[in-house]
Amino acid sequence: MRYLPTGNWMQKADAHTIHEIGIPSLVLMERAALGIAEVIKSKVLKNKKILIVCGSGNNGGDGFAIARLLHDENYSVGIAFVGKTESMSDECKQQYCICKNIGISIETEIPDEEYGVIVDAIFGVGLCREISGKYASVIECLNAMKGYKVAVDIPSGVSSLDGKILGIAFKADLTVSVQCEKLGTVLYPGKDFAGEVVVKSIGINTELYQNNIEICYTLEQDDLYTCLPKRVANSHKGTYGKVLMITGSKGMAGAAYLSAKAAYVSGAGLVQIYTAKENRSILQQLLPEAIISTYTEYSEEELKQLLNWADVVCIGCGLGQEKTADKLLQGVFQFCKVPCIIDADGINLLSEKMELLEKSTFPIALTPHMKEMTRLLKCSVAKLNADRMNILTDFVKRYPVVCALKDARTLVAKENHPLFVNTAGNSAMAKAGSGDVLAGVITGLTAQHMNLYDSVVSGVYLHANGGDYAKKSCGVYSVLAEDLISGIKDVLKQVEQ
Repeated sequence: MRYLPTGNWMQKADAHTIHEIGIPSLVLMERAALGIAEVIKSKVLKNKKILIVCGSGNNGGDGFAIARLLHDENYSVGIAFVGKTESMSDECKQQYCICKNIGISIETEIPDEEYGVIVDAIFGVGLCREISGKYASVIECLNAMKGYKVAVDIPSGVSSLDGKILGIAFKADLTVSVQCEKLGTVLYPGKDFAGEVVVKSIGINTELYQNNIEICYTLEQDDLYTCLPKRVANSHKGTYGKVLMITGSKGMAGAAYLSAKAAYVSGAGLVQIYTAKENRSILQQLLPEAIISTYTEYSEEELKQLLNWADVVCIGCGLGQEKTADKLLQGVFQFCKVPCIIDADGINLLSEKMELLEKSTFPIALTPHMKEMTRLLKCSVAKLNADRMNILTDFVKRYPVVCALKDARTLVAKENHPLFVNTAGNSAMAKAGSGDVLAGVITGLTAQHMNLYDSVVSGVYLHANGGDYAKKSCGVYSVLAEDLISGIKDVLKQVEQ
């Protein structure tokens, strides 16, 4: 697990390190400069001219210190100071004076020259206003220049809070982030402006992030081993849970197949598909491991028996929104006593009956994409896009659910839990059926007695890693939903080793 702090939380950790632990600010700045200079040297040939553009704050101080360190190793370094002298922080002023004293050229405008490397040290993580005037012109000029672009900690103009662009932003090829990658360079569009992100630890104490529900986090591949349920030698299929998939209306056998197979591949012991009668034959051929039960119309008694059998339920994949599907969803809310994952058409049906959520008595996970989420919220996509983290957080406070809001950066939220931000996956996964696979993975993990929040987080991350493996095998254009399942198999095999 790694933390993804906002600028505000990074500043709190910085202040704690300086004032409570006692490491001077200049020492931290020197460590930051050493780390960033090290990364630049590993990426850049020594004969390249380097321009470092500095602001007035501590980000600018980092820039001056980087310039000095590179100058000491005989790199050709120039500095453009674009901040205000009267606004310089004490640390920035001191680093400025050192550079001046050792003879590094410091301009107050962007020189009309060509540079092999351009380093942005104008604004740091504390920026929260739109960039305008001179600063906007400077960044526009830097973006138009040729050369390899490097951002110090975060590209100037990218909000550390949510990745929004504050009017204009520096377009980096590389961002060297101090201590932690910032949330703003993980979320889009900030991610697009950050380029490659390299994190350099400098000794800032982050203990205050531990067990803090206000700090977002993500997972890394090494975490999968500890996150996933363990297999034991003395076990049988019942050990790993019985799954009920209420999926697949007439002609939608594919959704039922993909979700059920994903549940099996994720480790579930037994999967029963409850689907439209017309799907029986094809599903028996596609997935002979599954139990197939069918309906032609709604039967309360039959549904109750199936729900009593199951350890976990998934409803919605390819279910349709006809009268029978609606009754099945209401029946689940009436009779279910085990964790339930609601996806796709289940969410669309639920959006017209939100009172069901308010009265629910069993654990529920929702897996909407952005459009489905707007139906639950009764708002526009634009409104959701503008403030999706806060909107999602408010949603799980109102309704007792785990919610995985699917997007290029899927978010997982539950009340009184930190927000999970998925950083794996790729655009190859933007295909029909991908959501069915995810629902199946989460269901399969939940069947193995995982806590529902943990199974959603782990499922989202496992599914995304499966997508990364599938991309390697098939390329970015040709990945199909079933390839994701193969990718998940590869990930799980790797985890075992």
